[in-house]
Parts: sequence; structure tokens; C-alpha cells
Amino acid sequence: MIRRGSWCRGAAVLAATSLVWASLPASSAQPAPPAPPAPDAPAPPVPDEVGPEEALTQKIAVWRIDALGIDADLVARLEALFRMELDRLAARPLPTRSAIDRAIASDRALARCEGDDRCLAAIGKKLGVDVMVTGSVAALGESYILNIKAVDVNRGAQIRRIATDPLRGSPDELIDSIRVAAYRLLAPDQLHGAIHVLSDSVGARVSLDGKPVGKTPLPAPITRLALGEHDLKVEMEGYHAHEEKVVVRFQKSTRVVVRLAARQGVVDPGPGRTVVRERRPWYTSTWAYAGVGVAAVVLGVAVGRALATPTEIRCDEVPCN
Repeated sequence: MIRRGSWCRGAAVLAATSLVWASLPASSAQPAPPAPPAPDAPAPPVPDEVGPEEALTQKIAVWRIDALGIDADLVARLEALFRMELDRLAARPLPTRSAIDRAIASDRALARCEGDDRCLAAIGKKLGVDVMVTGSVAALGESYILNIKAVDVNRGAQIRRIATDPLRGSPDELIDSIRVAAYRLLAPDQLHGAIHVLSDSVGARVSLDGKPVGKTPLPAPITRLALGEHDLKVEMEGYHAHEEKVVVRFQKSTRVVVRLAARQGVVDPGPGRTVVRERRPWYTSTWAYAGVGVAAVVLGVAVGRALATPTEIRCDEVPCN
């Protein structure tokens, strides 16, 4: 009589365990989230800087910008920039400095005008304009402030007077500040900018300062925005929301490129809150690993017991060789 099977117990357990673990899918082999659909052909580029929305129809002239405790050459450059911006805003060219001097050359009283409303109105009538502008630049420590006013020639009264925020830097660095000053004085209703949102996602919801704007791709920049910071939010189901503070500058279109990051999850709106539950494959959980391990051990033991039971072979009935 010969006993067989006890010698293969370890091999059977190892084979059974390997078979079970091999049947388990790898946790890293998760399908990648689908890529968002490709947007339509890109629209023509939008310029970052735009001109006046509407030119002023009034005839405008600048009397002069006086220097108060500051270098006269610096003030002359600031005045040249200011005239250039008014020329850009007005529908008709401004009279040159020499043209103004010729118009009042025969009137000594007007030539000595110190900037009061009545003499400015008189100069404006000689020039045939509707609005006279004058002002001064005063030093404030290392900065300076531009004070300017506009006078209605027909009424001989002020239309508006403004003072800029403290300015610092060379005149060439202050073009935007001078431009804002010109518009604050004569066209405050045009004092705004724009935001241009660019995204590779299609159908994402865009909101600005809590108000819905539309869905991507937006057909055009968001225009007529007040200067300063604005809260931009872009969101879409299945993606992390993009939130950003965007600074709007005068007559500029601020470009914002948004690339939403995909996520695997379910958005479950509750009363007054949003809960995000991340989906994970069942076989990646701790309980799945533990269950598979226990099953492998039980199966190995069962197979081992079966193989360990001696098998009797009667040599008088079956050849034992």
C-alpha cells in the first residue's frame, strides 16, 4: 500500500492563492476621465486695448497746466500727455498752444488769466470752443497730484473738477493714470474695462461677482465693467470650479485662461450645502483586500486538506510500479 498527496500540500495552497490574486484587477488600471469635447474653431483675437466708445462732440481746448513746487519740464511732459489723451477722446483736434497764444495776443487781460472760470470762458469764446480745461500739478513728497477742471464756455461755470490719486514714476509710466484723469473729467460714463474668458471646456458656467454671464465659449469679452477687482467663477459638472480675482483696467481687455481640472465624483446637493462623494472602485477598498485574503486562505486550507488525505492503493489489484 502506498500513500500519496501529502508532499503537494504547500504547492496547492500557493497555486490557489496565486490564482485568486491574479483574478483581482489592478487598482491602478482605472480608466482616465473622458477628455472634454474640443471647442469650435477659435474666434478672431480680441485686442487687449480698445479706444473710446464714443468720441466727445464738444470742441475742447486746454489753457495750461501750472507747476506748483515741481519741475516745470516734468509738468510740460504731463501736459503733453494730457493733451494727447483729450485729442484721442475728442471728435475734433484740440487747438495747439501756439494757436491759443495767437488768439489772445491782443488781449493782455486774457493773457494773464490765472484759471478762474470767467476768463477761461472768455478765452474759449475767442477760440470758438465749448469746453476749456486747465489745472495744476502739485508735489506730495516723492509723488505728485494732478488737479484739473473743465469749464463750460457758454455758462462760464465749472462742469467738473477732479484730483488724481498720488502719481509716482516718469511721465511715460503714467500714461494710463493721465488717460483715466482725462476720462474722469470729461467722459466718466466711459470709465470701464473688460474681461475676456478663454477656456478649452465647452458648456462651463461663467459668473462674475455672483451674477451669471453665460457658458463657455463666451461669444465676446465681458464689457463695461467698473475698474478694479472682480470675482470670476467658472464651473462645470464633473470638474473642480475655477475661482479667481481679476483686475479690470481702463480701456483694457484682461485675458483669463481657464483650464478646468476633471474629478471623479458625484455632486449631491443637500439643504443649503453641496456634498462631494468621491467614487472609488470597490476592489481598491480595505475590506475588499481583506475579504479576498480570507477567501484565499480558506480555499488553500480546503485544497490542502483534500490533498493531504492519504490515498490507499492495493497492489494486489492495481500495479504499484
